[in-house]
Amino acid sequence: MDYVIEMLNITKIFPGIVANDKINFQVKKGEIHALLGENGAGKSTLMSVLFGLYHAEEGTIKVEGKEVKIHNPNIAKDLGIGMVHQHFKLVHNFTVLENVVLGVEPIKNGQLYLKDARAKVLEISKKYNLYIEPDAIIQDITVGMQQRVEILKMLYRENNILIFDEPTAVLTPQEIVELMKIMRNLASEGKSIIFITHKLNEIKAVANRVTILRKGRSIATVDVKSTSVEELSEMMVGRKVIFNIEKQAQNLGKPILEVKDLVVKSNRHHKNAINHVGFKVHRGEILCVAGIEGNGQTDLVYALTGLTKVESGTITYKGKDITHQKVRTRSIDGISHIPEDRHKHGLVLDYTLAENLILQTYFKEEFQSHGFLKFDNITNHADALIKQFDIRSGEGAESSTRSMSGGNQQKTIIAREIDKDPDLLIAVQPTRGLDVGAIEYIHNQLIKQRDNGKAVLLISLELNEVMNISDRIIVIYEGEIVGEVDPKTVTEQELGLYMAGSKRENVS
Repeated sequence: MDYVIEMLNITKIFPGIVANDKINFQVKKGEIHALLGENGAGKSTLMSVLFGLYHAEEGTIKVEGKEVKIHNPNIAKDLGIGMVHQHFKLVHNFTVLENVVLGVEPIKNGQLYLKDARAKVLEISKKYNLYIEPDAIIQDITVGMQQRVEILKMLYRENNILIFDEPTAVLTPQEIVELMKIMRNLASEGKSIIFITHKLNEIKAVANRVTILRKGRSIATVDVKSTSVEELSEMMVGRKVIFNIEKQAQNLGKPILEVKDLVVKSNRHHKNAINHVGFKVHRGEILCVAGIEGNGQTDLVYALTGLTKVESGTITYKGKDITHQKVRTRSIDGISHIPEDRHKHGLVLDYTLAENLILQTYFKEEFQSHGFLKFDNITNHADALIKQFDIRSGEGAESSTRSMSGGNQQKTIIAREIDKDPDLLIAVQPTRGLDVGAIEYIHNQLIKQRDNGKAVLLISLELNEVMNISDRIIVIYEGEIVGEVDPKTVTEQELGLYMAGSKRENVS
């Protein structure tokens, strides 16, 4: 059989870990081939070898039947290979258009000439329903919009082999449906798509075949239609996974957080990002803020955690007004924050895993004496959390956080925030980029917080997550709360109408 891509006996080694161990991976022309595996299973590493970002110690790569040496991404692009990375490769102070053409800039009379490029980008964006504003600065647009820019970069270069590394991790349910349509259209045009994901339902919805990796080795390549979600999860994790979380009856306590008439100005437009919002979060409950990305969730969380200034209104926590309190004061007083962007607000990538696990507690007596860090205590603390949260890395506590997989970086943040034993845990997309086994674990951790009388404020785009673990749901649209619903009685369709702004009710 003719394959458009063949990776044979690929072995890639990092200090302390064999990331890819004699992996075989073959993709047919015009198929959507999923690559499935736990965090740290070696999926992104394998694709980085194909894209020329890493060089394998052993193995052969063939493109269209010919053996090739891919020493860098430029060679990959010349071979028609494009990649949307899990962590975007964008220049934040460039415009959308400048990022799309970067590296293949059109030049006329020795000067940058963007007129034709603009027309081509707008044409592609219209064809594939990837709406963008070409003159917007990357740092000013949402994560979902940045994802679109990465996809447009690939389509602009007319690549025939498209690698999507966790492409739906930052998209809303509606955007995911659109992306699936785009992928099917691209495959029908003869393009070959490699789809790296943890989401089994998405694989079932869009992929033809799937290769499962576990701990750096290829377990199997199977036909998607004839393989169940349960079989895929068991091959991936090596055990049966419970998809429906069992929750104890709720023991609702007093309100721990009360938000009244909150207004936060937007730094992107003239409207208020948060417009006269009010709600309460009680001890012993998981309250979910649901909404399509870009409707004020980020601004709300920044206001609650002290990362942004409040224009008016009050935030009361444990009976105290904290509207203008500093971030550290809120943290010490028992507010933990799992941020939306793990790289921007969650980690210092060039610090070790151990250092990242004490970012908000390094000043405590346990970890320092008269300004000098107690390194043995810091390492022991890290070792305990690595074991408890199953954080996988090449060199344990001393691993560079930058070298870890995205999912294990996320586990690091979750371990640090839950370890602080917070009274209020603000969890923003806590399972983004995690595999089914890790999602099961994190959901159980959030429910454990709730059952221990703590309050959890969950901000999520994952409708399954929202419906499965929330006790109460409030919906945000254009900076306003437009509805409050019970996850036991609301349908996904009704929830979707609230999220799209098509339905609203008066919420006090």
